[in-house]
Amino acid sequence: MDLYEKLVDGSEKLSLVGLGYVGMPIAVAFAKKIKVVGFDLNEQKIELYKAGVDPTNEVGGEVIRDTKVEFTADASRLKEAKFHIVAVPTPVNDDHTPDLSPVEGASRLLGQNLTKGSIVVFESTVYPGVTEDICVPILEKESGLKCGVDFKIGYSPERINPGDKVHRLETITKIVSGMDKETLDTVAKVYELVVEAGVYRAESIKVAEAAKVIENSQRDINIAFMNELSIIFHKMEIDTKAVLEAAGTKWNFLKFFPGLVGGHCIGVDPYYLTYKAEQLGYHSQIILSGRRINDDMGKYVAESLVKNLIKTDIPVKGAKVAILGFTFKENCPDTRNTKVIDIYKELGEYGIRPIVVDPAADADEAKRLYGIDFHDIKEIENMDAVVIAVAHSEFLELSREEIGAFFNPAHKVKVLMDIKGLLDKEDYREDYLYWRL
Repeated sequence: MDLYEKLVDGSEKLSLVGLGYVGMPIAVAFAKKIKVVGFDLNEQKIELYKAGVDPTNEVGGEVIRDTKVEFTADASRLKEAKFHIVAVPTPVNDDHTPDLSPVEGASRLLGQNLTKGSIVVFESTVYPGVTEDICVPILEKESGLKCGVDFKIGYSPERINPGDKVHRLETITKIVSGMDKETLDTVAKVYELVVEAGVYRAESIKVAEAAKVIENSQRDINIAFMNELSIIFHKMEIDTKAVLEAAGTKWNFLKFFPGLVGGHCIGVDPYYLTYKAEQLGYHSQIILSGRRINDDMGKYVAESLVKNLIKTDIPVKGAKVAILGFTFKENCPDTRNTKVIDIYKELGEYGIRPIVVDPAADADEAKRLYGIDFHDIKEIENMDAVVIAVAHSEFLELSREEIGAFFNPAHKVKVLMDIKGLLDKEDYREDYLYWRL
């Protein structure tokens, strides 16, 4: 009987190492089919899961309460499993070089609890070669086992889109890979238990790693192009959204839009690819150019706001500004690597300390990471400018009258920055200086 069959009949377990926005939904999905040990170093997070609370809002508290995942912060319980999935973050350092410490730490911890006959599958986004050249040696050193003899490895890049209720683990084709054909077959069959859309068998681990890292690099470059167009069209006094709607009538025009590019994928993954390229003697031109444009967009928005205050004769220093939304994307509590903080900091350079409102965000996380306290939207009044930074559903429901009530009634012209273009600009032609990317 092979490992897949043992997982299905319940004689072996699957472990999930890392229970964040990606790992937790994977653990919950597998627990509907097989026995799952869900491990995370964060004891507070584990206690929340045990209490039936979903801090990520990815599956909801009811699902967490009903799941059969065995949540634990005790690494020794990893010994109970034979099929391991590692889904820890892979961020970048301040100098944009890869920070592999989470995946190295997970490999170290897993290696200390690895048993013969196991398969380890990494889901973390990395540059080609990390799984085999960095993770495997750590697993071998900590376990005393030999890869290819005592345990096998695979790679299956995560494609979960945080906050997206349509494109989920079950509905997205899953890339799978293994160190040999036997491992690939087992990895593919295990994921087919939960991925209704099916799996794609990559020819090697490096191919699977490369496929993942270019998915977000491609998106990053396309958004950078849109952001550059936005900057150009603003100088021409042309509405970028109107241009894109017109161009979008052509069948092969790619419908990307300008915006702030944050989060843990699009704003990070390209740096993994360019880092490896640099090691091999090639300096990226297109990818890094796109990164520079996208990384500067928060500063561009803040500068545009200041210019608009000047246009309306509102003193810049000490101006009262409200920022609606702080997370890196809509309807998601995650504030890590949000680019809204760039707007906040840049406005601070002009003597402006904005008030931030975000009903969806993890307030404790924002306080810990950025030192920012959120305000209730009811506190927003007498503002000199308002920035709608994130497309939360709560903000989509705001009426013209509700938005108007945020401003100082003494202003003849209200400065409204609608970064995502959520509003109908025709509704804000009178009494507003309306601006959008």
